[in-house]
Amino acid sequence: MKILITTDWYSPAVNGVVTSVKNLRRGLEARGHEVRILTLSQTTHSWTEDGVTYLGSVPAGLVYPGARLRTPMVRRWTQELVAWGPDVVHSQCEFSTFFLARRIAEYLDVPLVHTYHTVYEDYTHYFSPSVRFGKKAVAMFSRWVAAQTDCLIAPTVKVRQLLQGYGISRPVFVVPSGIDLDRFSGETDPIRQAVLRQSLDIPQEHLILVSVGRLAEEKNLEELLHLRAAMGEAPVTLLLVGGEPDKLRLEGIAAGLGLTAPAVVFAGMVPPAQVPDWYQLGDLFVSASTSETQGLTYIEALAAGVPALCRADPCLAGVIREGENGWQYRDREEFQQKLTEIRRQPEQLAEMSAAARRSMQTFSIHAFAEHMESIYLSQMAHHGGGRQEVSA
Repeated sequence: MKILITTDWYSPAVNGVVTSVKNLRRGLEARGHEVRILTLSQTTHSWTEDGVTYLGSVPAGLVYPGARLRTPMVRRWTQELVAWGPDVVHSQCEFSTFFLARRIAEYLDVPLVHTYHTVYEDYTHYFSPSVRFGKKAVAMFSRWVAAQTDCLIAPTVKVRQLLQGYGISRPVFVVPSGIDLDRFSGETDPIRQAVLRQSLDIPQEHLILVSVGRLAEEKNLEELLHLRAAMGEAPVTLLLVGGEPDKLRLEGIAAGLGLTAPAVVFAGMVPPAQVPDWYQLGDLFVSASTSETQGLTYIEALAAGVPALCRADPCLAGVIREGENGWQYRDREEFQQKLTEIRRQPEQLAEMSAAARRSMQTFSIHAFAEHMESIYLSQMAHHGGGRQEVSA
């Protein structure tokens, strides 16, 4: 099968969409399929390399930090993909590359499958001063996107229910994105961990609460800072691994709360190859976000053997198993209660580490690709059953 995956985000960007796309391609190719990627370049120039077509684009940071919009001169590149003749088109973003995905799928009369990665309701602060208006706009836009497709992919039941609440009539299949379990499941290197801890000046006796990901407003990292401030002089380090766009504001909040190293450490961006080491530096993975569609960082942390303590959210169903590989908290008092129990019985973290690794086996790249392959074949068999036609 020939599969074209389109995405506004790709390497060198580091986020959940990029991780999902790269893992899906890897898994599908391992199953014998031919996969090509259509994405945006970081310049105005277009080119093709290693099965990836990069389209020239310009910055659109006023819409969303790091976002880009394609330039109009892309006909040559899309014609090459049409000539290649994909059997199915799988779009991953709703903007620049989505319109090309729709055009290519319609021209070739092949299924257009779309993964809904982002809960835009939690991002209204980027484009609307009114939350109420923003949510209505999101629902209307999501219905429009869905109408152009044959079916939608939701990473979790939470997202499927959200889409159905918008009144979307297209089939919605729940398919969790897979991760490279081998990358995260290696044994902890005590020497590497000691070097990292020493480089950050984190005392040996400190419990480390690690958070990995973009420092963005929708991630609710401000709550983690307040939770750490409430602990006073406790031997606990909140380690935030990640960069822009909200780093300066969060550093200001930390300063206002009287938080300095080693109570809180802003580690900044780290090379992707080193991310497993940073997860394993933590005793607990923590998150206060409720904006995730799936939250690959939760899965990565657990696969690395790091138990989780995260704000309760429907996207965690089937991921965090209470008392087995972590806990969910519903308010600040519950967070502090769980953390106090952990600090009194630190040995339970070692016991939960092995359980955390085992619990993530269902999120493999192989399972991800196998599930998507079955959906592609099903949509190819039923294509033409009523997708709304629109002008390109």
